[in-house]
Amino acid sequence: MIRVRPLILASVAVASVLASRPAFAGPPLLCFPFDIGSARTIPMGTAGWHSIDPSYDSLRLVEDTLALLAPDTPVVVRMETLRRATVYASTNARIANTLLNALQERASTPHAKVGLNVFDFGYVVETYRQAKSIFSTPVPAIDRIDGYQLVLKAHALQGDPAMQFAAAVMTEGNSATRAESRGHLEQAKAHADADLTLARNISKHFQ
Repeated sequence: MIRVRPLILASVAVASVLASRPAFAGPPLLCFPFDIGSARTIPMGTAGWHSIDPSYDSLRLVEDTLALLAPDTPVVVRMETLRRATVYASTNARIANTLLNALQERASTPHAKVGLNVFDFGYVVETYRQAKSIFSTPVPAIDRIDGYQLVLKAHALQGDPAMQFAAAVMTEGNSATRAESRGHLEQAKAHADADLTLARNISKHFQ
């Protein structure tokens, strides 16, 4: 009996660690589609996270992305829209750079909800960074930008708890920032009761 108890405790500890890990493997901003229900976003295919819609005209990507990232678009919908935009942009360097520059310009233009635009720019920088392996041509501009800090700035400006969820997902894949990820996740959980979309995505991404 004396020897059994440590084994039981060890098993519980391992289970706790495993339960706190993300639901999927791979770059968390890229390979984990977010649950946005019936919200409007960029169309995708049905064969996995990277599956594009062959009928979609990618030349419209920048225009469509900017239109979808309206002031009333929820943060989680913004996250999924930028994830999808990154998948399309990864095959075309001109489109990738045009989208990045357009989001940067919006983030530098003051207005009542500029925090959302700062979020979009910071989030796409980090999504591009995690998607480097699928980009046909590198986007060197992202190497000079700290998207994570921009997301934190956006949260300070906007105060949207879903941005804490974004920061948690953004930092989860790096062992050096795992503690920060857990802190952001706890803050997001504290407000999840008031946001069903946020609650669903916390449950999906962090089992």
